[in-house]
Amino acid sequence: MSESGEAYTNPETMHGRDWPCLRQFCVFMENRVGSLHNLMRRLERDDLRIIALSIDDSVDCAVVRLMFDHFERARELLQLGGYSCIETDIIGVELPEAPQPFLAVCSTLLQAEINIHYTYPLLYRRSGRAGIALYVDDIERGLELLADTGHHLITEDDLLRDDEFF
Repeated sequence: MSESGEAYTNPETMHGRDWPCLRQFCVFMENRVGSLHNLMRRLERDDLRIIALSIDDSVDCAVVRLMFDHFERARELLQLGGYSCIETDIIGVELPEAPQPFLAVCSTLLQAEINIHYTYPLLYRRSGRAGIALYVDDIERGLELLADTGHHLITEDDLLRDDEFF
């Protein structure tokens, strides 16, 4: 209960493992030799798997986008390492069995005029189907539309049960 007597739910406990979004960490770091190596050395341990990695760099700094199979453990390790980062929800979707799987996903979102800001591959494979991460301008609408049109959304629980990790 809040001080005013209203029911209060801690936002960190609102999502279960079947929540249809994945958690992305954007880590801000200096663009210098060894920075990425130090980050990877800190994170790739203790049964923590990196399932996605994307790097945007400039002359002075870099933004490293990461997703993990255990985002809570990743958050803890990033905080303990003193890394400056933000967390965002992102859509994970399996590529459909289609001659043009990327076009199928993009066309679905285009129908509702949902803009894709960026995408990158996931180190995820189930039943021979790969997955991608999508950051769109309307996450809730994107999730609803993809699910309603038969696309399989990848959840945190899927990442824990992924037996075909490569």
